[in-house]
Amino acid sequence: MKNRMHGLPPELCVIGGGASGLAAAIEAARAFRQAGVPGQVTVLERLPRVGKKLLATGNGRCNLTNRFASPPDYFEAADFVRPALNRFSVDDTLSFFASMGLLCEEEEEGRIYPMSRQAASVLDVLRFEAERLGVVFHCDSRVESVQKTRDKPRFVINGSICADAVILACGGKASPQHGSDGSGYALLRALQIPVAEVFPSLVQITADPKRVKSLKGMRVHAVISLYEGKKQLASQRGEIQFTEFGLSGIAAMQLSRFVSREKQRQMEASLDLLPAFSSGEVADYLAARVRQNPALAAEHLLTGILPKRVGQVLLKQAGVEPLSRPIGSLRGAEIAAISDLLKDWRFSVTGTRGFSAAQVTMGGAQRSAFDPESMEALSTLGFYAAGEVLDVDAGCGGFNLQWAWSSGRLAGESAAEKQISDYRLQTSDQG
Repeated sequence: MKNRMHGLPPELCVIGGGASGLAAAIEAARAFRQAGVPGQVTVLERLPRVGKKLLATGNGRCNLTNRFASPPDYFEAADFVRPALNRFSVDDTLSFFASMGLLCEEEEEGRIYPMSRQAASVLDVLRFEAERLGVVFHCDSRVESVQKTRDKPRFVINGSICADAVILACGGKASPQHGSDGSGYALLRALQIPVAEVFPSLVQITADPKRVKSLKGMRVHAVISLYEGKKQLASQRGEIQFTEFGLSGIAAMQLSRFVSREKQRQMEASLDLLPAFSSGEVADYLAARVRQNPALAAEHLLTGILPKRVGQVLLKQAGVEPLSRPIGSLRGAEIAAISDLLKDWRFSVTGTRGFSAAQVTMGGAQRSAFDPESMEALSTLGFYAAGEVLDVDAGCGGFNLQWAWSSGRLAGESAAEKQISDYRLQTSDQG
């Protein structure tokens, strides 16, 4: 893209070749083509290839959206995301991909995957469509500066690349190894666009390693709750995976945004391993087990409820020693301690694994600085943002990628339509 006189075809630059950037580029290029305007769309990507983070989503299967995605899934950003989700809904997303040859299937809890179950298929159809539309990719191109010229909503990137409109879609700060290193925030601040503090989200929660090391690799289905003293802060139900550093699994990671944001609080994670039973019912169950087979070794008391190693660790914490003793010898206080742990097993929370292990960034470009109907910056006309660089995040299940598609396509459409209008006005004046 070179400097040019007014009236020549518009030039639009997308910074970032991830999910939202590719969606923006395709939508803009389609708009130019449909309008019969020879606009140029260029994508600048700092990595050697586009879409690296997209390849890692859904453990390589790419959970690209969720059937039930709606504004309330985006926490504090519910009102902001509504126009984008209304304009480019889940059904629109499926049609968007179907138009490029990608078919999808729905799994449990509304999660939608490509029929191939390969993230590479999603990236490939996006690349093929962008190339068909004439989108130009410049990889290994790190953007250091974006400056707005004084005479017209025009931008100079890295001191030499000119564009009529810029869409910032470079991601947040999560998973920097996949390209989102937080560099977009400096570009925003240079344009006087405010940035909210950022935190890692959808990331493993860390705990006292002495408490979890022996449980490494074990999985349980439970209700996990965060507590500050007796005050419950948040709760999720689902799979929990014990690691050498703490608690992982979808349910734990769903709560990580609260740990990150409230890191100054002294929190504990509580596991209810039998959420379908009341405390009294758990105590009655254990008492019945003792009566039924009093000679059974204590190490087998929780067989049928929990994985063997998890049960043994819990019993030891309840003070049951040695585990070879018959359960008929358990005192009432010991049975009560076991029952209490099954319903409220506490782990001191020390933090999270940080941005390097996070899937999503919480925080970013302040929503109040952008028009949710177009994704255009209110103070910098011609400058748009999409995807994770904005202060929008959601939980697991395809919701964050749906935001990438919706916001990217809205930004691309909005930027192109404005450039098309300006181009037609300029050419008609010249005529």
